[in-house]
Amino acid sequence: MQQVAIVTDSIACLTRELVEQYGIVIAPISICFRDKVYRDWVDITPTEAYELFLQEPERFTTSPASPGRYLEAYHEASKQKKNILCVTLSSKLSTGYDMACVAKEQAKTELPRVSIEVLDSQMVTAAQGFVALVAARTAAEGKGLAEVVKAAEEMRSRVTFLLLVDTIRYVYRTGRIPKVAARVGSILNIKPILTMSSGLVRFDGAVRSREHGIDRILKIMRDKVGQSAVHVAVMHAYALDEAERLKERVASEFNCVELWLTEFSPVMGYATGTGTLGFAFYSDD
Repeated sequence: MQQVAIVTDSIACLTRELVEQYGIVIAPISICFRDKVYRDWVDITPTEAYELFLQEPERFTTSPASPGRYLEAYHEASKQKKNILCVTLSSKLSTGYDMACVAKEQAKTELPRVSIEVLDSQMVTAAQGFVALVAARTAAEGKGLAEVVKAAEEMRSRVTFLLLVDTIRYVYRTGRIPKVAARVGSILNIKPILTMSSGLVRFDGAVRSREHGIDRILKIMRDKVGQSAVHVAVMHAYALDEAERLKERVASEFNCVELWLTEFSPVMGYATGTGTLGFAFYSDD
């Protein structure tokens, strides 16, 4: 019998089907556009959010889930189980982890009989999603909170992602490069490849063409996993047709034991823009 409920935020890019299958509770991130606030995946879908973004990118902003949102998620999860693991995005990228911890302290009064652990996934995108997913799958096996936490911690060191960003124009919003450099890079049609290590998003090269970029990220994954069985989540930002073609390539070129398609969170699309393609993955070895 399952003993642990799982909470994560909408940046984890989990599909509705996976969320429903494992009873995962999502704390939505806020998306702001023209002074109106939307809850990611509650009031607005990623596709709808990207359509707003394309109207006026400079008036599109985001913010992490508040302690109140996490507390609401804890209340919802507590209806299922009396043990909760909350998996957040990397604490080096956002205050989400801190917000979840504040909510945990508040829950001690409101949910005194519920045990809550907050885990920094040290990841983002569907890589974070895989950390939450392995926790949910371990919980579904009837494991206790300590074993569920251990499984999630082990996944942190196994999973990563690769993203091909269609334009460098908006990357200045991360604070990692100046706005003028981003504009110059956009004019030169530079397309960055991003990955994750040590809790931070890092550049892993750049290309001039989309086709070359897709070949490059596939080669990087091939070098990492070889012929091993691999779990893959293909992600896209307002580029469904290309994402479906990328999924087909992944299916034909790799030994996939798990392969699903999801939309790249608009919260991160705030800095990457539309057209982003990529995947999160880990091997069974």
